[in-house]
Amino acid sequence: MGGDSSGIRFIVDHNVGKLAKWLRMMGYDSLFFDGDDDSQMVRQALAEGRMILTRDSGIMKRRVINNGRIKALLIESEEPERQMRQILTALDLKKNLRPFTLCLECNHPLAERSREGVKDRVPLYVYKTQTQYMECPACRRIYWRGTHWEAMTRKLEKLANMNDS
Repeated sequence: MGGDSSGIRFIVDHNVGKLAKWLRMMGYDSLFFDGDDDSQMVRQALAEGRMILTRDSGIMKRRVINNGRIKALLIESEEPERQMRQILTALDLKKNLRPFTLCLECNHPLAERSREGVKDRVPLYVYKTQTQYMECPACRRIYWRGTHWEAMTRKLEKLANMNDS
């Protein structure tokens, strides 16, 4: 899976699920945990050296978190933008951003692809207007810098800069 320069890897509880995609967008290895068994999530975090992100205060009371074996952050807000701002500030993630290097769907590192290599796999308009492409080797999803990418970039910049004011 993905590895980022800061070394922080996350496991994102289902109660803050949108964070997984946002963190992947910024280049942070983030697994989405959608199970109901908190113990399973805690075991996985311990086994893979992942920090838990959750809104469940009960998880924060576990011994492995209190004794520091697992890092965890209790997310305060229900609002995804506020959640992202809390993480960016609390963990100082801005200096290690590597946007659009991981697959938003499956968390694998993306690989560059040639324009010719994706010709038959993207819409004709995209092929005619875009020159840079990335592909997820795992799920085969293709990414390019279209309007969706621009909107996400603006939102990331806004989130990252909100803490500076």
